[in-house]
Amino acid sequence: MAVKVYKPTSAGRRDMTGHSFEEITKSRPERSLTVALRKSGGRNNTGRITVRHRGGGHRRRYRLIDFKRDKFDCTAQIIAIEYDPNRTARIALVQYEDGEKRYIIAPIGVKVGDVIGNGSAKARLRPGNALEIKDIPLGTEIHNVELEPGHGGQVARSAGVSAQLVAKEGKYALVRMPSGEVRYLHERCMATIGQVGNTDHGNVKLGKAGRNRWKGWRPSVRGSAMDPGSHPHGGGEGRTPIGLKAPKTPWGKPALGKKTRSNKRTDRFIVRRRGKKR
Repeated sequence: MAVKVYKPTSAGRRDMTGHSFEEITKSRPERSLTVALRKSGGRNNTGRITVRHRGGGHRRRYRLIDFKRDKFDCTAQIIAIEYDPNRTARIALVQYEDGEKRYIIAPIGVKVGDVIGNGSAKARLRPGNALEIKDIPLGTEIHNVELEPGHGGQVARSAGVSAQLVAKEGKYALVRMPSGEVRYLHERCMATIGQVGNTDHGNVKLGKAGRNRWKGWRPSVRGSAMDPGSHPHGGGEGRTPIGLKAPKTPWGKPALGKKTRSNKRTDRFIVRRRGKKR
């Protein structure tokens, strides 16, 4: 999982870096575990743009990932480590004793030939094994963590991240999220041991705008470069400050720092907010 540096043969190559892909053992995905991925250009079902600056990009197929890890009756062997264009982490192709194949998020330390399992009856405390939180010792690094039992992993799934099991109190456990937030999770929630692989993902420099276009990201125009009718930051003679108490979105809503969390139902499970030192 090293980063390779390109020679400056052109302006776009200068300072460009990329993945070495030395951990990849299989170039083509398992066809039965992929589905077609149709592009939406950031538009919803009514045709309105709800996510700006999206469009184009390389054609992909979506890999079906087993986030639930709910096959408890047999162990599985890792038969390949693959690249997934839909996520920052690498994925591992595993084959269970009954012949079924599934994709999982590949953590650090797993390699082809390793045997993994799900549940306390089939899994030990080794990277790649999935257990209920009640069966995991305190202080263990975990990823692909469920927020509700049976819903599948939703937390700590991107490259290089991990959560940590901090404490256990009755039917609940305290887990420190990658953001620093500490919250209660039910002890029956599943989590996978270890840290997600591809830790060098954040060290890669794109080098040119074209690489963002390959990923499906279109250019973004600064609000201060627009006219006042197109953006609250626009207008003025020459380069001017935004002229407002706080930055605004193109539609006049507060931006950059405005708290948007409104899920009061789960507020009681949060012990410490992200960004808080104490």
